[in-house]
Amino acid sequence: MLDSLPLSRKQLRSVAQATARICIWHGAVRSGKTVASLLAFLLAVAEAPPSGLILICGRSLQTIERNCLEPLTDEALFGPVARQIRHTRGATTATILGRTVHLIGASDARAEGRLRGLTASLAYVDEATLLPEGFWTQLLARLSVPGARLLATTNPDSPRHWLKVGYLDRAADLDLRAWHFRLDDNPSLSPAYVSSLAAEYAGLWRKRMIDGAWCVAEGSIYDMWDEQRHVVAALPAMRRHWCSIDYGTANPFAALLLGEGTDGRLYVCSEWRHDSRAARRQMTDAQYSAAVRRWLTELDVEPEWIFVDPSAASFSTQLWMDGVGGVARAKNDVLDGIRSTSTALDSGLLRVHSSCEGLLSELPGYAWDATAADRGEDRPIKRDDHSLDALRYALHSTAHEWRHLIPAPAAPAAA
Repeated sequence: MLDSLPLSRKQLRSVAQATARICIWHGAVRSGKTVASLLAFLLAVAEAPPSGLILICGRSLQTIERNCLEPLTDEALFGPVARQIRHTRGATTATILGRTVHLIGASDARAEGRLRGLTASLAYVDEATLLPEGFWTQLLARLSVPGARLLATTNPDSPRHWLKVGYLDRAADLDLRAWHFRLDDNPSLSPAYVSSLAAEYAGLWRKRMIDGAWCVAEGSIYDMWDEQRHVVAALPAMRRHWCSIDYGTANPFAALLLGEGTDGRLYVCSEWRHDSRAARRQMTDAQYSAAVRRWLTELDVEPEWIFVDPSAASFSTQLWMDGVGGVARAKNDVLDGIRSTSTALDSGLLRVHSSCEGLLSELPGYAWDATAADRGEDRPIKRDDHSLDALRYALHSTAHEWRHLIPAPAAPAAA
């Protein structure tokens, strides 16, 4: 198996040395850590004692299928061995080298209960920093068969994250081996691909996902924001539009219109806001629906989709009742949404029209919560962020539509 894979020396060394009770591969995206860890897992499955369960754990069953089982069944990666991995999509078990492997999603603290009472001899954990600490602790307790092992991969997170503080930093005190991977540890990646990949990340995420650094989220979230660069007074013709809405009753209600210009850029074209405290008047769902429809009519725009705050189910229902088409739940993954917004701003893809006063007032002050950072959590300060939430909804919900528009990195100057 080892002879058929184009592995780097670091990958080979990590596979050969993965004999500790806890083995962790961490570092940049596409740096080769997943292939090395999966190969180590296959070898561990082949050697696992007959007693005790074998587990693959991840954020969800879908991420386990995408990040673990799909690569394992790729013959280009694992050759004939890939034919010995069988799984039906959606099933909670797989067969690997003749052994039954149980697949466990751990999206929140309640997932810990799925481990109680079982005895395991081997576990593979995908994206370990995304799992609750209690689940990880319970998993280690369940690995009670003599010689039991836990193999895990992760991208870097906060340097105060429980995995970094409680395990990686204490490797010398534990039966733990860890390997840090950078992009240049994967020799199969072309320089052009590495440059394109780096362009997809900005700020905090570039440091973590590209440099492989465990760094703290601090200061301004959109530190690349520059009014001179990002604000425009005139708009080009638009090919298409999307609308996004952050719903509020006591808090401000914010709606943004995002457009794709004929020049290949994205533009926040217009904004509609209602601040009930400032206006001293709350509005009903029906009144909000009428106002948004009137705003879009005045702009002479029919968006392809209207992405609504997923917590505002009653307002989405009101829009449907009023005959508004294309209403969808916005993607509300906060950190991923901030990353999409950072990428659009940092790459120069996104511009904001000068009329969007609410958004322009919120952007400079949007900051990371230092108290949360002390606990190893990445969390924005929840203040003056209503148009920003609408912007995040619009950009993250349409990311698959515009990522190809990110400008190619400039070629390095000749020596």
